[in-house]
Amino acid sequence: MPSFDIISEFDMHEATNAVDQASKEVTTRFDFKGTNSSVEMTDDKLIMISESTFQLQQIFSIVCAKLSRRGIDIACMELSDAKGSGKLMRQEITLKQGLDSLTAKKIVKLIKDKKLKVQAAIQGDKVRVTGKKRDDLQEVIQMLREEKLEMPVQFDNFRD
Repeated sequence: MPSFDIISEFDMHEATNAVDQASKEVTTRFDFKGTNSSVEMTDDKLIMISESTFQLQQIFSIVCAKLSRRGIDIACMELSDAKGSGKLMRQEITLKQGLDSLTAKKIVKLIKDKKLKVQAAIQGDKVRVTGKKRDDLQEVIQMLREEKLEMPVQFDNFRD
């Protein structure tokens, strides 16, 4: 029986490369000269440090540009509030991978509401969709691409 998986992932190596490029740009840009501005990556978090919230916004736009050029959807980022400690401001960005339970349930509900002849099952951080016809599965993929979800989704492991 044909099936495919709905996942939400990105290449962590590409994210690391994008952060390295952003960090290099921050150190060489004229408007950041003389400031202690930096971008660092630890596991699935990006930490931006600068002297003002305006500079944090500038660093965020640089990071977004570098990530999108590397093929990473910026919808997977969750921005926390900027916190000040002494002279420096600090802001964290969490990079989310995998479908959380609310998003997975929403995807299953969307598929069931469409009344196609497919079954959707939540399996950890992905959703497996199975059906008798390949055309039904392609219809589900098309429907999910048109839907506005909070997280970017990819379609993986398509089997005939």
